[in-house]
Amino acid sequence: MALTEPAHTPGPREPGPLRSEEPAAGRPRRPRGHGTEPGALPIVPVRARGLTVEGADGRRYLDCLSGGGALALGHNHPVVLAAIRDVLDSGEPLQAAGLTSRLQDAFVTELFRTLPPDLAGRARVRFCSPAGARAAAAALRLVRPATGRSTLLTFADARPDSCADDLAGAEVIRLPAPREHPGDPEAAGLREAEALLTGAGGRAGGIAGVLLAPVRDEGGTPSAQDAWLRRLRALTAAHGVPLLSDETRTGLGRTGTFWGVEHSGVVPDVMVLAGALGGGLPLAALVHRAEYDGELPDSACPFRANQLALAAGAATLAHIRRAGLADRAARLGGYLLGRLRSLADGFEAMGEVHGRGLMIGIPLLTPGGTAGEPPAPAPRLARRVRSACLARGLLVGLGGPDSSVVRLLPPLTLTEEQTAAVLDRLAEALSAALTAPADRTFPTPPR
Repeated sequence: MALTEPAHTPGPREPGPLRSEEPAAGRPRRPRGHGTEPGALPIVPVRARGLTVEGADGRRYLDCLSGGGALALGHNHPVVLAAIRDVLDSGEPLQAAGLTSRLQDAFVTELFRTLPPDLAGRARVRFCSPAGARAAAAALRLVRPATGRSTLLTFADARPDSCADDLAGAEVIRLPAPREHPGDPEAAGLREAEALLTGAGGRAGGIAGVLLAPVRDEGGTPSAQDAWLRRLRALTAAHGVPLLSDETRTGLGRTGTFWGVEHSGVVPDVMVLAGALGGGLPLAALVHRAEYDGELPDSACPFRANQLALAAGAATLAHIRRAGLADRAARLGGYLLGRLRSLADGFEAMGEVHGRGLMIGIPLLTPGGTAGEPPAPAPRLARRVRSACLARGLLVGLGGPDSSVVRLLPPLTLTEEQTAAVLDRLAEALSAALTAPADRTFPTPPR
């Protein structure tokens, strides 16, 4: 496969190059950037395929954002487009919430083929509002009646991060995200969690559920993460508290297994699925044990189970499973991690590169000011790295503490040739950003 997918001449219904137009007489000009998400990259995409995005400026970029991980197969994958066209040509309704749907049945059938066997044998599927945070809120609504409790215990790197209004008065207790500790790398946060689960934390109402992200790309080695999760699962099981695994970012093969929780061998009580679930279209679902089979209010499930998203999602699930893309993500991700860690040895400002599969984080740090002071996150340096990547035709994201972690989320269809190109461009960008004067800018080169 070529490094970048070939461009093509737009058809009658496809967009051509964007052109600026003068406003009509007497009508004010729209302010530049109006309606643009804060922090958005200055790229106006006009067409895309796979890893490649073509901007209105005619330049092509290698996209390691993948819509925040929502595009597991990259842009406009043929199996996704075919599934969407089939629905549009069929005349079926585009929204069928509350009705029996052929597409919903097909999606659920394919989803069950991918679930951990110990969960699939007694699981139910609920569709909910197509956003990760709202889906997490719906999961709490699901377990509260069964447990008779009202409080959600979660960690700083898990959702819900913006859904307080959806929790119907429930309290959310956040513990620090697990990190490696020299004394006991597997015990971070577990003592606090155990105190809360046993009631020793003095919280009224008790813990209704524990929500976590099963894999993190912003700290901790995989073995420590897995052992930590197994110990937490033992605690929740001992106290009869359901464990909720948020697979919004980690599902559909992203981390090298079909679901991120599978690395640890833990079987959760509820899985929160969103992100790439709809093949690039908005879709979210809860997979849960049958005992949590209560009713969800309509307010928790607006715009659920869109027919186009169900079709695109079923096609995406099937293609990842049949093509073995989770294994491919594990192999290419391991190679990327190894190369990036070797690169980090040469730069003091690069922290330890973390991640699993094709979900990778590169922390940028400011050295500690005094002896024994830990390095601090360096968000300005991370932004310089992102700008240097953009100047070299590479799109990356930012996340983690103060947005100081450069994040790589390439599609699972990444080829070996493309992997090498991503590494070359990223290495050049890191070298330029980490060695250049602080006031150096990285303008995008002309076409």
